[in-house]
Amino acid sequence: MADTAQEKTEEPTARRLQKAREEGQVARSVELPAAVILISCFLLFMLAGGWLVSRLTQLFASGFVFDRKTLEQPTLLPTAFAAQATEGLILMAPVLGLTLVLAVVSAGMTGGYLLSFKAVAPKMDKINPINGFKRMFGPKALVELAKAILKFSLVSAALWVMLMSHLEELVMLGRMGLEPALALSGDLIAKSALAVSLTLALIAMLDVPYQKYEFKKNLRMTMQEIKDEMKDIEGRPEVKAQIRRRQREIANARMIQRVKTADVVITNPEHFAVALEYDPNGDSAPILVAKGSDFMAAKIREEARTHGVHLFSAPELARALYFTTEADQPVPESLYLAVAQVIAYVFSLEGAQPGQQGMARPSPTVPDSMLFDTEGHRVHAQAA
Repeated sequence: MADTAQEKTEEPTARRLQKAREEGQVARSVELPAAVILISCFLLFMLAGGWLVSRLTQLFASGFVFDRKTLEQPTLLPTAFAAQATEGLILMAPVLGLTLVLAVVSAGMTGGYLLSFKAVAPKMDKINPINGFKRMFGPKALVELAKAILKFSLVSAALWVMLMSHLEELVMLGRMGLEPALALSGDLIAKSALAVSLTLALIAMLDVPYQKYEFKKNLRMTMQEIKDEMKDIEGRPEVKAQIRRRQREIANARMIQRVKTADVVITNPEHFAVALEYDPNGDSAPILVAKGSDFMAAKIREEARTHGVHLFSAPELARALYFTTEADQPVPESLYLAVAQVIAYVFSLEGAQPGQQGMARPSPTVPDSMLFDTEGHRVHAQAA
């Protein structure tokens, strides 16, 4: 079962395909560019082969004819040969240009165009003799052998058919003049080459889908590899947990720093603590600047004592504020009255003169809809 679970039975993901492309791995068929180039060039020879061969023959023959000036000044021979070579290149330029363009276009017809230096970088597995023997006698080598045998058979059959169908013309070549014979030879060669190249097109039609299939087969993945990739994309759970923990630590540290500027900390008194800040000269409602439960609540109470912030025990109000209000948010409207009573009491203590009796400690009432237990569940007034 363990071996079966590790079998690469799943199709490669888009990320796997992209990574392979970045490493220079794409589906490539060497048969397709060869077939496209040969067929196109031989079609060109069929259209202009007679004229091209005739013109090249004239140019070749003229290379053996020299005027008296050239004979008397041998230093002019290189110039004459260079002129003939240039004219020959100009005559062959359409064929060479067509070959270059088709080579570029057909190379990207299977797997697209790609520039990657990783594909040509030296790799140790390429010089490993064991891997070399596997490549020589593996399935891929057998496929290449089968393709070679098929190509040889098809090319031989095409040449045999061409030979039999043009046997009379081949016999007549010996009775014709030089230029007609060369023109006919060029035409026959072009037709034969086209027939041969068409057989290569058949090979290419079979090779292209096979190369695409083989490419994706080599990139197949196990279920575990797909799961690992999804974890990498979405983030590994342990890494995400660390990030969330760090975010909570930063947020908690920021809230602890805000406690020193708070006006009052309302407590449960042990499990919950919320710190409120109120500007009596402003128009906004009191703002919750920090809140916490258990260990965080203890830290808030400790920070409040350190900086002389008043602690006010009101369990129901502390739980209501904790479960309904986020940090840096104003308290809910339904809790305005209860919070106002606490803040008024704290301000009266701060403003009381020595020996003067302050405001009586209030017992803030929380609406029934804002009553919560320690788990954050709403409770009925009777349960409160």
